[in-house]
Amino acid sequence: MTDTSTAGALLREIARRYSRAQRVVADCCRATGTQCHLLTELDGAGPLSLIDLGARLCLEKSWVSRAVDAMVQRGLVTKEPNPADARSWLVTLTPAGAQTAAELNRSLDNHAEQLLAGLNARQRASVEASLHLLMEALKQDGAANCCLPATTKKGANACC
Repeated sequence: MTDTSTAGALLREIARRYSRAQRVVADCCRATGTQCHLLTELDGAGPLSLIDLGARLCLEKSWVSRAVDAMVQRGLVTKEPNPADARSWLVTLTPAGAQTAAELNRSLDNHAEQLLAGLNARQRASVEASLHLLMEALKQDGAANCCLPATTKKGANACC
């Protein structure tokens, strides 16, 4: 049995279990976990270079490149020369990719709703308020934001 007697242990256990459950739910899009992460990142951020996409997800460029190539083959994304940097590629969702990302997000949202459905209104409001507070704390946390665009300068993703 996992010890959840500290806030850190509890957060790690919640993150681990929730991530595992989300991977199971996300399998409906018949994509790898990496591809699902790429789809949702592109859906939220818009077109990104391979380097920025890898940095945002803290993934090696080679992993991102292989996953993107597989997604190009499936018609989910395009990979075009980056007009801002001739040495890199720009990855963009296709209409099929946008639809797949929307379906994936719907499935993940439905899963979250199912998890919270067992709570009464007061408990749910308390959990949601706590999650908003945690999100605000994470927005201020350097480790949680090390790879986001504002800090994605040469070598910045070394924290990942």
